[in-house]
Amino acid sequence: MSSFLPFLLIFAMLATLIILVVGLINFARNGPFYQKHSNNLMRARVIGQAVALLIFALIMGLAGME
Repeated sequence: MSSFLPFLLIFAMLATLIILVVGLINFARNGPFYQKHSNNLMRARVIGQAVALLIFALIMGLAGME
């Protein structure tokens, strides 16, 4: 289980990065997609960051127990 958590953390960080890049590109273009989905992209990024931080805290907590 503990070897699975780093892969899960990397996945969460990459997902957050992809959402951030999509948001930045759409912000620069300022098209109809950006106007319709900008808040959803921001919420998804914040949720992705929270998940990545929780996984990181779990890894650090488990490392401290050893």
